[in-house]
Amino acid sequence: MEFKVLIGDDEEGMRMVLRKAIEKVEGFKLIGEAADGEAVLTFVEESKPQVVFLDVEMPKLNGIECAKRIIDVNPKTIIVFATAHATYMTDAFQLYAFDYLVKPFKLDRVYQTLNRIKTLNGEEDKAVMHKIIRHENGLNKILIKNKEGISFVDTKDIVIIQREDRNTVIYTVDNSYITSEALSELEERLDKNQFFRSHKSYIINLSMIYKIYPYGRWTYVIKLKNTDKDALLTHLRYEVLKDIFSL
Repeated sequence: MEFKVLIGDDEEGMRMVLRKAIEKVEGFKLIGEAADGEAVLTFVEESKPQVVFLDVEMPKLNGIECAKRIIDVNPKTIIVFATAHATYMTDAFQLYAFDYLVKPFKLDRVYQTLNRIKTLNGEEDKAVMHKIIRHENGLNKILIKNKEGISFVDTKDIVIIQREDRNTVIYTVDNSYITSEALSELEERLDKNQFFRSHKSYIINLSMIYKIYPYGRWTYVIKLKNTDKDALLTHLRYEVLKDIFSL
């Protein structure tokens, strides 16, 4: 697997340092450079890099805000901050940044980061992993990536999954998990006979529904067992839900 890389930094000298490092490590292809945050976002939208190196202090849009928008669009993007400001480290890792390089850094430090990225499983390996988790020994679990690492969650215990701010929160019978993964990604990995996308911001466990009531003209509220969280249900999805339960 070859990783497509974008560099976002307003310093030409730093872009050159990163460029040389990336070109020397097999498995990476530099597809572009940008000198400001808005140019980074344009490049990300058009070329969809898998790895983005970002300075924090850039013109037009700073690196932290830039990373938030990138992750919101594609949570799988690997973000590496390369900046002279260590004070932003907490903000960076709240965004699940893969690494944080403090300038001035040695090339060996960049090589170390690139080689760590290379050890990540490719999409094919991830798919196999999810299959193993779901079926081996009769288990039915889903892998959730978060800032603490990886959690293996029993799908039967999931009550509701919803978007909150720029994160996705999985609420189970006795816990909750925050991830940057999009709802659509989780939806693809869940059993469609058990889980239902009721609204653009909600996925619910069908076995946990105990009440539905109108909320306005075209929307409904779903009450669920084992939680005080409610889910919204659009009129169109309500019609689909009626078919599922033969109502």
